[in-house]
Amino acid sequence: MSEPMLEGTGCSMHEPYALQVLGPDMEPEFPDRCVVIVEPTEQCRDGMFVFAEVEGVRWMRQYRRDDQGREWLLALDPSFPEIELTGLDWKVLGVIIQRNIRRQIKHYEYRDAGASSTAPTTSVNAVDITRQGA
Repeated sequence: MSEPMLEGTGCSMHEPYALQVLGPDMEPEFPDRCVVIVEPTEQCRDGMFVFAEVEGVRWMRQYRRDDQGREWLLALDPSFPEIELTGLDWKVLGVIIQRNIRRQIKHYEYRDAGASSTAPTTSVNAVDITRQGA
């Protein structure tokens, strides 16, 4: 009897999952120790918050793509370096769809922002469902 394959074969591999943010690199939007919900996907657009793997290392960052097709991952805290993706082995593992800070929940919805060449192709609409502010 052969061993079952565990990599990406079950339906649970396509369900959202939770991760805890460790470190200050995505503050103030995603503070250290907050919990995020990731929607598994291999595709993203400019401006999305993503969970990605670059050269075997996993990162939570904001994906950016310019008009020339250059791609990079940005930390929200500018003291952390950009990750230029050109020439690197990388893939998107999912997009961030929710953040939870001490029971204050914010959802992230991604939609096209318009056809302007200077505007990002994606905007983020965050909704605080606790109505407590954040």
